[in-house]
Amino acid sequence: MKLVFAGTPEVAVPALDALLASGRHEVAAVVTRPDAPAGRGRRLVASPVAQRAEEAGIEVLKPVRPRDEDFLARLREIAPDCCPVVAYGALLPKVALDVPARGWVNLHFSLLPAWRGAAPVQHSLMAGDQVTGASTFLIEEGLDSGPVYGVVTEDVRPTDTSGDLLTRLAFAGAGLLAATMDGIEDGTLQAVPQPVEGITLAPKIQVEDAHVDFAAPALRVDRVVRGCTPAPGAWTVFRGERLKLIQVTPLPDRTDLAPGELAVGKNNVYAGTGSYAVELLWVQPQGKKPMKAADWARGVRIAPGERLGV
Repeated sequence: MKLVFAGTPEVAVPALDALLASGRHEVAAVVTRPDAPAGRGRRLVASPVAQRAEEAGIEVLKPVRPRDEDFLARLREIAPDCCPVVAYGALLPKVALDVPARGWVNLHFSLLPAWRGAAPVQHSLMAGDQVTGASTFLIEEGLDSGPVYGVVTEDVRPTDTSGDLLTRLAFAGAGLLAATMDGIEDGTLQAVPQPVEGITLAPKIQVEDAHVDFAAPALRVDRVVRGCTPAPGAWTVFRGERLKLIQVTPLPDRTDLAPGELAVGKNNVYAGTGSYAVELLWVQPQGKKPMKAADWARGVRIAPGERLGV
């Protein structure tokens, strides 16, 4: 088939690579978000997908809005059979959805109908899911509600961050998306409507959602930290300034600390929760680089009874 691939961040690059490597389909163009400011100089930088497409000599389309007439006219000129999508980052209007004969097929990083929305991996981790995965589905006008072509499952590991899990899903999902394109062309795949039961939503994680409540149980604290790492970053407050929490580990045997109460050992830092303690492993004070929690604690000289979250 002739394909136009739509995607923007680094997590979409493995899927583009898989389609380019398959040799079976022609990736005629790529659709991505416009160049965005990055770095200290805030200069405009092309998206990872745009950079990869340019390396491969593929035409890159960067509409400000996918309903822009210039973009739609060029899409009709290319006349793709199908448009695979991975984390494009903009809502596709019906006028664009109607262009490819076989529609737009999205790779979504959850087992639909669970975790429809912008942050499925983060929400899956924060909810304590033990198994997650990726799904390919035909895009319709609803939010991630279209019929599903295929799924791949992935076990959630006890120390996974959303970054770890998303990286694995990006590569597993790339193979799924390529196989879905083959099945659509062969006529061997039929999209199956999603169940009406089991729908959960995964809206974008806001900064407030990443605030760690030490009155919650230790497992909840751990899930929030892992789910919000690397972005937007779990955080608490210490001495009136924000402290980012990068890695913690629950300690079921330590129950002597009140919620948020800190205790410092020779090379360890502990914090109480609503159940048992967690050990702080890596933190990032405001305006500084990430550091081992023990180094941070030595620098700030924690007094007995001091707490996080106050």
